[in-house]
Amino acid sequence: MISPEEIKKQALGWWKFFLQSHISGEVFFPKTIDRIGKVKSGQITGRFEALQQEIDLLYRHSKDQTGSGYTVKTSNYSFRRTGEHELPESLVFETAEDYLSFTGKRKEWRSFLSNYELLSTTIPALKKWSLDYCLQLTDSDTSWNDIIKVCRYFLSTPRPDLYIRQLPLEVHTKFIEDNAALIQSLLDFLIPDHIRNAGQKRFADRYFLKHDEPLIRIRMLDPAMYFAGNLSDISIPLSDFKKTEWPAEHVLITENKMNFLTLPVLSSTISLWSGGGFNISYLKDVEWLQLRKIFYWGDIDEHGFQILHQLRSYYPQAKSIMMDRETFENFQIYTTTGSRNKAENLALLSTQEAAVYEHLRALNTMNRLEQEKLPQAYVDEYLKTIFLESGIAGNMGDKL
Repeated sequence: MISPEEIKKQALGWWKFFLQSHISGEVFFPKTIDRIGKVKSGQITGRFEALQQEIDLLYRHSKDQTGSGYTVKTSNYSFRRTGEHELPESLVFETAEDYLSFTGKRKEWRSFLSNYELLSTTIPALKKWSLDYCLQLTDSDTSWNDIIKVCRYFLSTPRPDLYIRQLPLEVHTKFIEDNAALIQSLLDFLIPDHIRNAGQKRFADRYFLKHDEPLIRIRMLDPAMYFAGNLSDISIPLSDFKKTEWPAEHVLITENKMNFLTLPVLSSTISLWSGGGFNISYLKDVEWLQLRKIFYWGDIDEHGFQILHQLRSYYPQAKSIMMDRETFENFQIYTTTGSRNKAENLALLSTQEAAVYEHLRALNTMNRLEQEKLPQAYVDEYLKTIFLESGIAGNMGDKL
């Protein structure tokens, strides 16, 4: 026989549907639980005392005993050995009040009614949103008046191009950040055509707001290209980097900052550092980079080749430098044991790169050569040779 605890568990499973019925105007009660554990003949004769206790417990928590909750419906059963018995057949919650009393949901119900009334009268379009997110409306701690102020502002100004703290709203500075998940679900529904980046979870990144962007560091390796006449090394916000088309013909990207800082002079070339490692993702979707010759220099390890593969997914023309088998073999004394990469096939590697990658994966230890361990003289000579062959080496002066 079903217990009061099991009844409550089933009843709580109706909670969201009950809230939705109020929004849609559908009749929800009475609500019946039919599967309460039918009594079999063997139970009457074999465990009558235990069965009687279960039935007594069922009645003790029923509406007949407590004044609210479920009502026990009974039927007459006839058994060959023991004759007729009137036994529980089903349970019925006749009214919403019975349900709320039994489940302990009165406070949340009152909050729901108040919040739904406020939301649906101030922004009627959110009635449909409320059907999916009705549970959000049961929270008595949510400041829905302020939430509505934010929503109404974005409805009138969907692309503010301001920092969050600059928004002309009568809410405190941190309010949007503290309630970002809720506000995001509302704005995604209200202004779907004004989502800047649906893949971003950060509020400012997702919508058309200013935010503290990653900085891209740029070195002009050709003195003739120095910024404003004498600046050879600058850092600018990512959005400015994307819209500023640099005149260089060639772009050299490094994984390690110190290697970036010590690159030699190269004609018509800029070097980039986006924060190292998989922050290479910051450099995707830069239109002017599609038209440049791109060189990438990373660690000779499994993750280094994964980063190269990632960069090539943005810019297929990217070429690797100093990530070859010869470099790895020449500096074996500097190798260490690196972490493994789960990717078995990096389809965008060249035949030679893929061979090095598989060689590294086959090594049990000493499978990593960090780029900063390569001697500067080797780096300068390598770049001189490679870039001269490409016709882009400049006057490197005393550096070589």
